Amino acid sequence: MSKRLKHDLTYDAPMAEVAEMLADPTFREEVCEFQGVKRVMVSIDSDDNGMQVTIDQVQAAEGIPSFARKFVGDEINIVQQESWESPTDGDITVTIPGKPGEMAGTARLSESGGVTTETVELTVKVNIPLVGGKIEGLIADLLLKALKAENKVGRDYLAR
Repeated sequence: MSKRLKHDLTYDAPMAEVAEMLADPTFREEVCEFQGVKRVMVSIDSDDNGMQVTIDQVQAAEGIPSFARKFVGDEINIVQQESWESPTDGDITVTIPGKPGEMAGTARLSESGGVTTETVELTVKVNIPLVGGKIEGLIADLLLKALKAENKVGRDYLAR
């Protein structure tokens, strides 16, 4: 079983500006700060073949239901990796090191009339008998909250 998540992030900016924002480590750090991340390390490497993004963050497990908290402890280490083969097409993998499960999908940028939409599609899979489905739903909700935070911070970033 798995849980699918699709979310559109819209920005009142041309696609080139949004792609540039996504390549800025400061923007990625601001998103984590807005979410109250305890510790974060952002790495962005670009070359002729595209861009590789790694966001290694530690969040408090506050607010997580007890059935899930026993699997993660007091803190959750989340590693988000993005592989952009072009400024408009990226693959996303999110892992929680040492924990069963995976989140993988894509991010796509498109522009229409000066408005850019980043469409993120992820599939969440947790291989834990009995509670896996509940944890998948919880993770999907947390990822949606994170995407909404990224969208808000991105709109503010682009308005500067």
